[in-house]
Amino acid sequence: MGHPLSPAQQQRVDDLLPRLRLDLSGPLDPAALFPRPMTELWLELGFGGGEHLAAQAAARPDVGFIGCEPFMNGVARCLADLEARGLDNVRLLDDDARKVFDVLPDASLDRVFVLFPDPWPKARHAKRRFIVPANLDLLARVMKDGAELRVASDHMSYIRWALGHLMDHPAFQWTARRPTDWRTRPADGQQTRYESKALARGDRCVYLTFTRTVRPAA
Repeated sequence: MGHPLSPAQQQRVDDLLPRLRLDLSGPLDPAALFPRPMTELWLELGFGGGEHLAAQAAARPDVGFIGCEPFMNGVARCLADLEARGLDNVRLLDDDARKVFDVLPDASLDRVFVLFPDPWPKARHAKRRFIVPANLDLLARVMKDGAELRVASDHMSYIRWALGHLMDHPAFQWTARRPTDWRTRPADGQQTRYESKALARGDRCVYLTFTRTVRPAA
């Protein structure tokens, strides 16, 4: 649900979001999404307040970013950050992230983030988790061979769930070779708001990196 937007937030949403919102009316052309050429296209599913999304976009101005978040409070915070930083390499979807898969071309994404999502801890709610076989099939279609999928959480039952589904899926391969690979945020990672809260509580965070396997030759 979220809290009502302040007048300033609503004005920003009204003014800026239409310019940055993805057009879902037809297939997306990644090369036409941004005002200048981009070397890669990255996607963040459920960006919360957009702290990670904006930090990554600022650190990699050569990369185009798509961020998906259905809650307007988070979208408003992200818009404020993008505007303050003057970033032109981000496009947003304020809707169900799965809708972006309907318009992305095959093998178009170089990296995908699913960071500290709602773990839906009750068993009857687990079906609401993003990482399920049907959604992994959608991800597999739009990720390039060798593209990275980064998943992080401080909720161990969610990590076990995600790890199990990803390792069972033929399109994804876990890159970890030693415990530090999943105990430490990737070197080029950016801290999320939820990660910061978890670490402040002393909770353990787990960082999973998978790559899209190479498609069989036609």
